Amino acid sequence: MPWKRRPAQARNVEQALNIADLRVLASRRVPGFIFEYVEGGAEDELTLRRNRTALESLCLVPGTLVDTASRNQRTSLFGREMPAPLIIAPTGGNGLLCHEGDTLLARAAARLGIPFCLSTVSTVRLEDVARNAGGRLWMQLYVLQNRAVAENIIRRADAAGYEALVFTTDANVFGSREWDRRNYRAPGKPGLRTTLDTLRHPRWLYEVLIRHGMPRFRNLEEFLPPGASRAVGGSTILPPMFASSITWDDIAWIREHWPRKLLIKGVLNVADARRAATLGCDGVVVTNHGGRQLDSCVAPIEVLAEIVAAVGQKLTVIVDSGFRRGTDIVKGLCLGANAVMIARATLYGLIAGGEQGVQRALQILTSETDRVLGQLGCRSLADLGPHLIRRG
Repeated sequence: MPWKRRPAQARNVEQALNIADLRVLASRRVPGFIFEYVEGGAEDELTLRRNRTALESLCLVPGTLVDTASRNQRTSLFGREMPAPLIIAPTGGNGLLCHEGDTLLARAAARLGIPFCLSTVSTVRLEDVARNAGGRLWMQLYVLQNRAVAENIIRRADAAGYEALVFTTDANVFGSREWDRRNYRAPGKPGLRTTLDTLRHPRWLYEVLIRHGMPRFRNLEEFLPPGASRAVGGSTILPPMFASSITWDDIAWIREHWPRKLLIKGVLNVADARRAATLGCDGVVVTNHGGRQLDSCVAPIEVLAEIVAAVGQKLTVIVDSGFRRGTDIVKGLCLGANAVMIARATLYGLIAGGEQGVQRALQILTSETDRVLGQLGCRSLADLGPHLIRRG
């Protein structure tokens, strides 16, 4: 018989060789509608695919005969050192993936020594994450039509000692995630096929929904109508509540209430990056929301270099969307990013193995990044630059 490559056959997170292996493990452990919520993009998912093809189109140009035996990937962000140029990105509804998912993500980040950004629509109260996980905590902010919600989040995050506030600006008009919506017969109400598939995952059903009760948007529930705080179907309930009226004027309002680092998440052009710098922001996250908002959108990696050229001396520049390998991370750093936010990669680990799975995802990414540095002939992140990149 001709030789055939074996597909991924990892049975647990320790056997996973890469993020794709964790993804396969994750897909087996949760009902389809949960995995679809994590995986899906907006509309035809052109942006979702472009994020990957744009990264894949970049090639690395290595140097050789360089002593890299003592290489490292240490860096600093806002004056604080960290062992790797990674941040766990804010993602909502993580209690549907694993009980206390937000806390487990934060603990894994704290163990490595990198920041974790908690979502406004988390299923664990921000105070509980601070108390039970610790580490470098950032708070992501959505502004809902009821502006009292944002003021409440800002005040509580300040009191809990969160290091930075990350204002998400690209969800003012919520993306149409059609593949996710097909799982519901009405907002918040799973369809028959979804319900039957859920019954085929008794372990998830017991551990997530039955044993601990329905996950809820704990930071928002006091402001939401009855039944609207349930995390199941939240992506079909919450969108009309988001404020489409947010403008640059809101930055001044946020600055009045928030005393520490402020980042704008959702920047994809130079003009917006320059305006963020002018208004006293500390950083920007170059992102298209992981392909979940505007379809046919530019990939962040495609505009990163020009944004860095415009504001890199004034602002910390972070990039996300589509990063799955150490090579991807290094490409982002070569084009000027100070760090890379990781979302789906760590969520696969969370689903596959809880906190241990998140640690494995981070271990995979940091070990891959270390290997790529050595193969490029680089001793540290300071050696990286656009001279190591070619566009295919």
